[in-house]
Amino acid sequence: VQLQASGGGLVQPGGSLRLSCAASGFSLDSWTIGWFRQGPGKEREGVSCMRDESTTYYLDSVKGRFTISRDNARNANYLQMNSLKPEDTAVYYCAAGPPLARCHPNDMNFWGEGTLVTVSS
Repeated sequence: VQLQASGGGLVQPGGSLRLSCAASGFSLDSWTIGWFRQGPGKEREGVSCMRDESTTYYLDSVKGRFTISRDNARNANYLQMNSLKPEDTAVYYCAAGPPLARCHPNDMNFWGEGTLVTVSS
């Protein structure tokens, strides 16, 4: 069982990035998927989670800027991040949890290695 996150990098404020998370060893389609982040000196927090197309969660500070999606055929999910701000700088992790999982690190069963997002001019 493995999750592999990718797509991080350095971007200027106002820019965009698309994070990808590929799963192997299990099928994502029956799991809650999520993106979490951990900034310097901060606790890991839930950025966005999706159980299905009609059940999504977004951290207040990213609403209207970030969009989570999943592609069950590719066994992958994505986080489109637009209008990035310096405070979005963090290591981003993808994770998977059971169908009734909250968007909280304690509810996730599987984690990918993080990908660093740096928003700076």
